[in-house]
Amino acid sequence: MEGTMGDTVHYQLPLHDVLDPMDNIDMNELVGKRVGIEFMHYLNSVLSGRRMKKAYGEGMTYDEFANAPEASPSIIRPELSRIHEGIALRDYVWEMEHHMKPHTVYLSITNNKKVGVTRDTQVPSRWIDQGAVKAVVLANTPYRQLAGLIEVALKQHISDKTNWQRMLKGEIEDSDLAEEKSNLITFLPDNLKEYVAKDDLITELKYPVLSYPEKVTSIKLDKIPEFTKTLTGIRGQYLMFDDGHVFNVRSHAGCRVRIHLPDM
Repeated sequence: MEGTMGDTVHYQLPLHDVLDPMDNIDMNELVGKRVGIEFMHYLNSVLSGRRMKKAYGEGMTYDEFANAPEASPSIIRPELSRIHEGIALRDYVWEMEHHMKPHTVYLSITNNKKVGVTRDTQVPSRWIDQGAVKAVVLANTPYRQLAGLIEVALKQHISDKTNWQRMLKGEIEDSDLAEEKSNLITFLPDNLKEYVAKDDLITELKYPVLSYPEKVTSIKLDKIPEFTKTLTGIRGQYLMFDDGHVFNVRSHAGCRVRIHLPDM
């Protein structure tokens, strides 16, 4: 799903047929309505469109997951990137385009406070994808590895993970992010402090959620290939339903599905 900022985050679900764009579904309009998803037992790679029996990563074939730059180790661990030295882990051109670009280190509150890294061009999309309710820029770096080194230095003092179950139950451990930023930068080595952002602007995000469940249970299409439920909210990449089931859209990348809208 693609989310954009507004008084409330606005979600669009772009549909594709073997990577050819089709219509976008306005997901906010579906909140409060019955929505059906039917898995067609057909998987296509999101990179090549190739049919596959099993998806790896977020909708890739095994070969793509093992070799494509989109699944490089430096995606999960940005401190491993070496493209600023002219050394590519997988693909020189791709890594120059994506990793030899300005990056942001940020603090956010999803359910808990956390630290993260993203390209400058992915702010605030990255915060929306993670379901953050607040975020502040901690540092700006000219390339990916530096952002990763800052994150590594701070992970000893703050988590880099989200408890998605608690997030989807609406449980929030609120915190003063400006104060957290001030405290955390004291742990940075001197050579990284020069990248600290001077602005402490806090971005707040609100999601289209009618109600949060007391318990959450994840739906996987390989186990439950078809369902129809009332959509009660959207947060991050999750659809939330009235019976406590939640559906991670991104983790099903590459799945061919039919969307049924019985209330439309």
